[in-house]
Amino acid sequence: MDFEYDLVFLGQMAKKAARKLASIGTAEKNKALSAMAEALLVHEKEILEANRLDVERAIAKGLKSSLVNRLSLTPDGIKEISEALREVINLPDPTGEGEFWTRPNGLRIQRIRVPLGVVAMIYEARPNVTVDAAGLCLKSGNAVILRGGSEAIESNKVLVRIIANAAEENGMPQGAIQLVTQTDRKYVQQLLKMNTYVDVVIPRGGEGLIQTVVQNSTVPVIETGTGICHAYVDRAADFAKAIPIVINSKTNKPGVCNALETLLVDDAVADQFLPLIGEELRKHNVEIKGCSRTCELLPYALPASEDDWATEYLDLILSIGVVKDLDEALDHIYTYSTKHSDTIITENYANAQRFLKEVDAAAVYVNTSTRFTDGGRFGFGAEIGISTQKLHARGPMGLKELTTIKYMIYGEGQIV
Repeated sequence: MDFEYDLVFLGQMAKKAARKLASIGTAEKNKALSAMAEALLVHEKEILEANRLDVERAIAKGLKSSLVNRLSLTPDGIKEISEALREVINLPDPTGEGEFWTRPNGLRIQRIRVPLGVVAMIYEARPNVTVDAAGLCLKSGNAVILRGGSEAIESNKVLVRIIANAAEENGMPQGAIQLVTQTDRKYVQQLLKMNTYVDVVIPRGGEGLIQTVVQNSTVPVIETGTGICHAYVDRAADFAKAIPIVINSKTNKPGVCNALETLLVDDAVADQFLPLIGEELRKHNVEIKGCSRTCELLPYALPASEDDWATEYLDLILSIGVVKDLDEALDHIYTYSTKHSDTIITENYANAQRFLKEVDAAAVYVNTSTRFTDGGRFGFGAEIGISTQKLHARGPMGLKELTTIKYMIYGEGQIV
């Protein structure tokens, strides 16, 4: 059978599954999620073997170590993925939530949350996203068509087979969880135009992937954005807080979207702070690209180009700029921010409030790490992505963001 037809078949199966999922109760969905979580542990060896093939190919292709790390699974990693599914079980099911009111003419109107329908998830080399997305979509009553990166194809094939079988064996409809197994990009282009079957596309990955989806999709897109995240060390900063915040934001997991990419330092404290943070960054093997003032104070820093301020490195590289004051820091962030996550380190309440109000981002912080922009850290459980747009959803997208609104109106013959 030609795969062009197969992709349409996936859409047909997903649409049929979505219709059934919309009326399945929370208890039944939780039972399936529990079976999926257990199946991952039972099939650990099979998952690790498939992942080993992906990792070996990635290394042979010369992928960056940060990307190989994101791709790699371990027994502990599989346990974490399984636990993430169990956390979804404990989260409240948003479907059916709503309110009821009566109009003067007697019409009774009910507004409730319902699933989006069929979600197409297009993402890059992180196998855990495969399971997170499937679990969140299932709990919120959506069917999902997954298209992961080619680097993780063997891992994803095994993961989807395991969790889809477990779901179906526990009452979920066939087609609720499906994977596009072909890695040729032409099938992504086809998926992006399957309006008949797909209700929404969610891209998750680098700028190139996201823009490809946004620019080519005729299906509505929820844009999960790249993260050029900023930290501003104010002249009223406590260095004892600032140094660990910067180090954590940059080095904890440099290959993720909520990692720090640009550090801005107030000129009033640059002479004192930059040598301190510079040495700490060097201990963590972070390459520094700086403005002229930064390069004066840190002789080992490389000059930053204009492109560097607009680059999501996803690696142990950090741009550092010295700014005159808070106004200049805000101007810089306004110019280069991808509206993901930005933080200020300061003991000045007024400056903190200005930063919170004037920075246009999904998550804005005071005296803490940008790495907290995460569904689990926010108490939402697993997330399907971080939305940087302003329509429908913004920030970490959990179960509620995978639903929409439906109105149900009860009458008794009213026509006016």
